[in-house]
Amino acid sequence: MKNNRRFSPEKSWIFAASLAGLIAGALLISGFLRASNNYFLCSSASSTSTKIVSEYSVSPIQLEAILHYATSKVTPQQSLEEITVSYNVLKSISPCNFLVFGLGHDSLMWRSLNPRGKTLFLEEDPKWVEIVLGKSPDLNAHTVNYRTKLSEADELMSTYKSEPLCSPNNAVLRGNDKCRLALSNLESEFYETEWDVIMIDAPKGYFPEAPGRMAAIFSAAVMARHRKGSGVTHVYLHDVDRKVEKEFAMEFLCRKFLKDEVGRLWHFEIPPNETTGDQFC
Repeated sequence: MKNNRRFSPEKSWIFAASLAGLIAGALLISGFLRASNNYFLCSSASSTSTKIVSEYSVSPIQLEAILHYATSKVTPQQSLEEITVSYNVLKSISPCNFLVFGLGHDSLMWRSLNPRGKTLFLEEDPKWVEIVLGKSPDLNAHTVNYRTKLSEADELMSTYKSEPLCSPNNAVLRGNDKCRLALSNLESEFYETEWDVIMIDAPKGYFPEAPGRMAAIFSAAVMARHRKGSGVTHVYLHDVDRKVEKEFAMEFLCRKFLKDEVGRLWHFEIPPNETTGDQFC
């Protein structure tokens, strides 16, 4: 997702340096702690030591991210405080399956914070996908054709309950053409992966003809409730200062699952198999 916000050169440089420091610090601390925990194991046999060093060595994508953000004046659209909320969870559960709605200046950062896990980016603009992947070909991104417009948000909110395949008990995503809020026609990887963390920072939602984030929020709620594994699904929603994001979050992600509120970012922890009858919340 393109970043239309503008920063002063001084603030951009400070943010980029802070972000690079965050990534580098995470690598340093993680490596130190893991090396300490495995000290005796590492020193007992050279073959075991080689395996551990390989497992915990810095990945190429992390080094690329540090170099990129340390030398770039183009910064992610989330603030450092907002990023830290997601970073704390990724640090604790990575490697994990991480789904990101949006592709842009922050993508290399998100990928580097889950270096040995699966990170998939979803983006509505094919040309933008081509540009970003041209610069960072190791990123994994799919193009999404949304079936909604921001101008339809009120109608979708008021009518979705009349469609049985939009109800929490019956809602599925793949092939669900009857529920316009369902992301029904994506690649198999999207449906066949159980996502541990979902970041919603796209698609565009600031002009009437834009897709809006209604389908992304609804689909995240459905995937979280269909989770078969243990633990919660972490769902992050950005730009909650906007009407549509806030209303659809309260309808589908539920205030009772709201864990953190930082800046314009909300963090939900949604348990699997949540039984709610004909209501999501």
